[in-house]
Amino acid sequence: MRRLFVWLACASVATALAACDTVQEYTVRDAAVVAPGAPAGPDPVQEPTDVKYYPSDEPVRMGLEHYNRGNYGISQRYFKEAVEKAPKDVTAWVGLAASYDKLRRFDLADQAYAQAIRLGGETVQILNDQGYSLMLRGNLSGARRKFEKAYSLDPGNPVIANNLELLNGSRKFIERPPNNQP
Repeated sequence: MRRLFVWLACASVATALAACDTVQEYTVRDAAVVAPGAPAGPDPVQEPTDVKYYPSDEPVRMGLEHYNRGNYGISQRYFKEAVEKAPKDVTAWVGLAASYDKLRRFDLADQAYAQAIRLGGETVQILNDQGYSLMLRGNLSGARRKFEKAYSLDPGNPVIANNLELLNGSRKFIERPPNNQP
């Protein structure tokens, strides 16, 4: 009787396995089983102690998303969180500075641009963004210097060319002909 019970149990397990439609794909971990005699490499599965912590890009991604939507207060909060988590992230500092510009917090924008320059140098993007910041403040000659410096580094950049054209239009708009003076 006992043998009958064991035989029935084995038969039911075999039937269940035969009815199973799943196909197991080989993984890197199975390679040693599939190819016997192959040299054993390092274990592809990392232990939690082997993994280094990398801050999430989520705050930068959300900052960019909200900035592009025109939600500058929210983008500023995300970029601020990003620079707190990863203080050497130039992209986060530039995003924070640009958000501050849109919020008209030019004092904080200048600090963020300075930190971005300390980390990554005076890049074309930073010079262009600083020029735009100065233009927003009404400092047209300072803006021109930044735009021209950026343009000298990347003369084919259409964004810088457009900003120079915008600056020229702004300068013409506020200049008054001599006959209209009081």
